[in-house]
Amino acid sequence: MVSYADKPWLKSYKLGPFKLKKTIEYPNKPLFAILDEAAEQFPGKDAYHYLGRRMKYHELKRQSDALANALANLGVKKGDRVIVFLPTCPQFIISDFAILKAGAVLVPCSPILKAPELKHQAQESGTETIICLNTHLKLINSIKVETRIKNIIITSLEDYSPSESQEIKDTTGTYQLRNLILGHEPEAPSVEIDPTEDLAILAFTGGSTGVPKGVMLTHFQRFTNILQGLPWMMSPIPTYRGSASSMLAIPIFHAMGHYLMQSSIYWGLRIFLIPDPRDTESIVGVMNEYRPFLLFMVPTQLLKLAQPEIKIRRMPVMVMSGAAPLPAEVARKLEEKIKMPISEGYGLTETGPTTHINISVFSKVTRFASSTRPGVGLPVPDTEVKLVDPVTGEEVPFGEVGEIWVKGPQLMKGYWPDAGSGLEDGGWLKTGDLGKMDDDGYFHVVDRIKDMINVSGMKVYSIEVDEVLFRHPEVEGAVTIGIPDPERPGSERIKAFIRLRENSKGRVSEQGIIDYCKENLAPYAVPKSIEFRDDLPLTVTEKIFKRALREEEIKKMKERGDI
Repeated sequence: MVSYADKPWLKSYKLGPFKLKKTIEYPNKPLFAILDEAAEQFPGKDAYHYLGRRMKYHELKRQSDALANALANLGVKKGDRVIVFLPTCPQFIISDFAILKAGAVLVPCSPILKAPELKHQAQESGTETIICLNTHLKLINSIKVETRIKNIIITSLEDYSPSESQEIKDTTGTYQLRNLILGHEPEAPSVEIDPTEDLAILAFTGGSTGVPKGVMLTHFQRFTNILQGLPWMMSPIPTYRGSASSMLAIPIFHAMGHYLMQSSIYWGLRIFLIPDPRDTESIVGVMNEYRPFLLFMVPTQLLKLAQPEIKIRRMPVMVMSGAAPLPAEVARKLEEKIKMPISEGYGLTETGPTTHINISVFSKVTRFASSTRPGVGLPVPDTEVKLVDPVTGEEVPFGEVGEIWVKGPQLMKGYWPDAGSGLEDGGWLKTGDLGKMDDDGYFHVVDRIKDMINVSGMKVYSIEVDEVLFRHPEVEGAVTIGIPDPERPGSERIKAFIRLRENSKGRVSEQGIIDYCKENLAPYAVPKSIEFRDDLPLTVTEKIFKRALREEEIKKMKERGDI
């Protein structure tokens, strides 16, 4: 009998007539080698486009080397943690590789964190150096005394934009990134790196389901994961390397955005940087003017592109969605509009982040195949996956729902600061996600375990209810949560939050939505209440923030005395 250990997905490792490698040789190199090699192979190629300004690969390496030299002179040494508190901008990329070249550990933090959240990450990581915007200086100074921060390096968004750079005022006790680069030779310090042991990245989880935890990734783990992604999938058509482009609409501080930026650098791509992921107009403008080969987005961004009022003249060759499940109806509407399929991937901060890629979509856009397969796709090379019953701990049969467990060379070293923490015996990671696998090894994510709703003992997958709501012609956005049922202790009620299309407001009732759900869902899966909202809460990476909605509802119920 075939089991998950037999890796049934290997038979699907093909791009049309081309077979893809079932295993990969991984070099024992420091992570910054990806920039050094790209600069050597494609020195005169554009590394990025940002607000109309561009930089060549040789110049990106030169500035990273100079900043690495400056960091060393500031006392940054091997193993030190350095926070990058920046939005998507060239300075993030320069700082990323400079920190690695100095032998330090990159700590990417969302630039919209509030003081308590940033203080927590600075305290947990023991950071002494932070790179941030000049506009964040007041915030940094407010937490400095409660942390170990002593070096504050500031930059302005104008420093790398077409507008003339202005001298930054009120910089007492800080260093200006631009001056550090100009004032140091492009000679990175010589630091001995053990790729398999030394940390490259300390990335905190999003905190959407709890307190953020620091995920430790070594140079080898991230380098490995880069090779398991685009280079593996695109190996039959290597001519794209050094000649194609990508558009990065996922923030670089996010695990997926950071990974895709580094993957693009490895592949020698020209990266179109989108500073504000909510700026649909800028995203469409870049698409229409340049038509990048690859477009990386999250589902809520794709939902905006699917709206009728958004006019897209030139779509990228391939659209890749990640960071959250892509509702099937959103994919259908957008594919109908742009006349091409959308690929999904899957992974967590803890998994490097990528464990699955849907290569069937790439087969179709390259005309190697006539159809696609739904879902997050196949496990990437050298990755083991099994689906386990969360209650019994036993593997579930193919086609049945179980918790996704993963194992592979790209998985984290552990949660900071303890190597091995967060991993099960044998190196397995329990993802907390529920999924199923078909006979060809293609996986589908069904729900988060924490988002699954228990209605009188019946399991309701919130994503499946969301899918039905998205199919309603008047619904633009929807999210479903479970809240305590006061009449049935231990059970939950289903509540749905809906954003209607602009011209549908006032025309659709709560009862109308419930009646629609009764026609399309099992009786126990029908929402008991509907709330219409103009906006749904989003995380910093544009994912719908279910935990915030659940906490809000429970607070209201307590205030009313319902629970």
